[in-house]
Amino acid sequence: MLPRPLILVPPGLAARYSGSSAGRSWLSLLPDLVQQCLDQWRLSPDLAPGSLPWHGHGAIVIPVVRGNGTPAVLKVAFPHDEAKLERHALALWGGRGAVSLLAADAEACSMLLERLDAGRSAAELPMDEAAQVWGGLVRQLGLPPDHRPEWQEFGHIAARAEQWSDDFPADWEQLGRPFPRWLLEAALEVCQTRGAVGRRSAHDVLVHTDLHFLNILARPAAPDEGPAAAGDGAGIPAGYAAIDPQPMIGEPGFAVAPLLWNRLRDLPADQPGKGLLRRCRDFSAAAGLDPDVSRQWAIAREVENALWSASHGHPGDLARSLWVASTLAGRTLEGLPHAHALPEPGE
Repeated sequence: MLPRPLILVPPGLAARYSGSSAGRSWLSLLPDLVQQCLDQWRLSPDLAPGSLPWHGHGAIVIPVVRGNGTPAVLKVAFPHDEAKLERHALALWGGRGAVSLLAADAEACSMLLERLDAGRSAAELPMDEAAQVWGGLVRQLGLPPDHRPEWQEFGHIAARAEQWSDDFPADWEQLGRPFPRWLLEAALEVCQTRGAVGRRSAHDVLVHTDLHFLNILARPAAPDEGPAAAGDGAGIPAGYAAIDPQPMIGEPGFAVAPLLWNRLRDLPADQPGKGLLRRCRDFSAAAGLDPDVSRQWAIAREVENALWSASHGHPGDLARSLWVASTLAGRTLEGLPHAHALPEPGE
């Protein structure tokens, strides 16, 4: 019998979860969880000897080959709320606009997924092409609720806004008022207005709330296709799929915000603020969304990010969130770095 391959935990993932008892416990179990999934689904790791698996913020991702010879990936996540919801959203999407779910094990918080091209994301696309790809995916992913039981698992965006209405003022005071009151009030107005609208809406859809450029990967081209396959006949670019959803139900304009706090260095150097507003309009238009609703949600989401960054001691992330939120609100705060000098998320 051949020896089982040794699956190494990537150092970045180990460092992220070694700071808590729950994280350390999961890390200690991770090799066994991976092996359990390999055995259960009859998978062979598709890694060069000694090389490290891929990983995201909260999961190890291992390229594998199934028993029938087809490539796939095994994803084993730390069992947090977002990871537990992912399989439900992927099941509803059924591979349309999102990576295909091939199998799942809820107890192990693991999934067997279609293998996408990790080296080709929307982050490499020119912005106009990225907008068309993103907009096409949002149209595909925006499913209205139906009778399937998976829908019962998701939170509502309007409820999140209502919670923010309570949390933002208290957090802002506790953190020593880390930005001007007017920006806090701008975010609260969004929460109260959009939250009320969302509660009354009859047009809720399933929303991928973390659909930034790096969470859109290319599907490998079939042998008889070029790098870009033809569209589906409805003006939607084919060949790309969303990964890592943080699914919620509500207004689809909530999804635009991550595009606005990423790739800031692609904004025009002479007028980055106008470029940011134009990006909001362009991506909203590509998805058939109201750009003002998208802008409003982005203000609230970036204020939430700013409060989190202030509480966790991340001054670069705080500055980026304040620049984006205040610019979208129409009054870019003074004293912040130029948009091109702000760090990208994760830097």
